[in-house]
Amino acid sequence: MAHPKSRISKQRKNKRRTHYKAEAPTLSTCSNCGSTTQYHRVCPECGYYRGKLAIEKTVTA
Repeated sequence: MAHPKSRISKQRKNKRRTHYKAEAPTLSTCSNCGSTTQYHRVCPECGYYRGKLAIEKTVTA
């Protein structure tokens, strides 16, 4: 089993981890209603995905 020869400093550890940051999700516009949605997701506003109805949305009064 691997065993480190010396302790890794906080600075060296943090330098290595600078690339592990969260990225903003890629957004697109819905072709049906025009609202912004994430790629490869059903539109939360109208329920369409790639021009086809995926989820039947109910209207609440």
